[in-house]
Amino acid sequence: MQSTTLLKQKAPPPQGGRIYCEKLAKYDFVQLSSDTFLREIGDPEQRELNAFCDSWNSLEVDQYMADGGTYRLRRHGIFSATRAGGGVAREKHQPHYQTTDFNDLNGGVKRHFAPIEDAVAEGRVLGGILSFASRSFGMLSPMNDWHIEAHQFRINAQTTGGKPTPEGVHRDGVDYVLMTLIARNNVVNGTTRVLDSDQNEVAQFTLTDPFETVMVNDLRVAHGVSAILPAAPDIEGHRDMLVVTFKRK
Repeated sequence: MQSTTLLKQKAPPPQGGRIYCEKLAKYDFVQLSSDTFLREIGDPEQRELNAFCDSWNSLEVDQYMADGGTYRLRRHGIFSATRAGGGVAREKHQPHYQTTDFNDLNGGVKRHFAPIEDAVAEGRVLGGILSFASRSFGMLSPMNDWHIEAHQFRINAQTTGGKPTPEGVHRDGVDYVLMTLIARNNVVNGTTRVLDSDQNEVAQFTLTDPFETVMVNDLRVAHGVSAILPAAPDIEGHRDMLVVTFKRK
């Protein structure tokens, strides 16, 4: 794969994206229903959505968990976008790195994760999501080009608690974060909390519907998700998420 591969994206219909950006600017987070989010990313066909969601079944165990846990599986991809909602391109694969200031559990080392599969990374669904994020965050910060990282996560439910955010309530060390629920199967809990810079809770909610989405200003708020438990202990359970981060270049 060559570096800087332009992604195939449907031309998105004009929608109410400015409203979401205004809410994000005012409150530092915004929730989008699954119907709204799917409309904003170009209403992908059901077969495209099914293939996209099925790709979470091919994630690999995260080998960098400092707590020794094997409950987190993931893949990772690198992209870029030009300023003011410009085009998105796939970049050469790189390790993921966070300082210990932002991730005191797993930070401080370059983490080499399996890349997002080509069919997913260059497909219309992820392309539509990244395009929507570029338009949205580009509206708020129109003078910046972007370094983008996309993470596919699966957290397996455990009776001792599978941790969607094992580092606890945190910031990611970027500018903006988009988080989309892909699936919840046989799990309870997984409640998201959003805290302001004074550690006051400004929101608490549980994502339940596939493609329900949250966007946050990572410079101003922290977020965390409570541990998930299996609803039926003898049946496998998991919570699948797509997390996309935008950082100014």
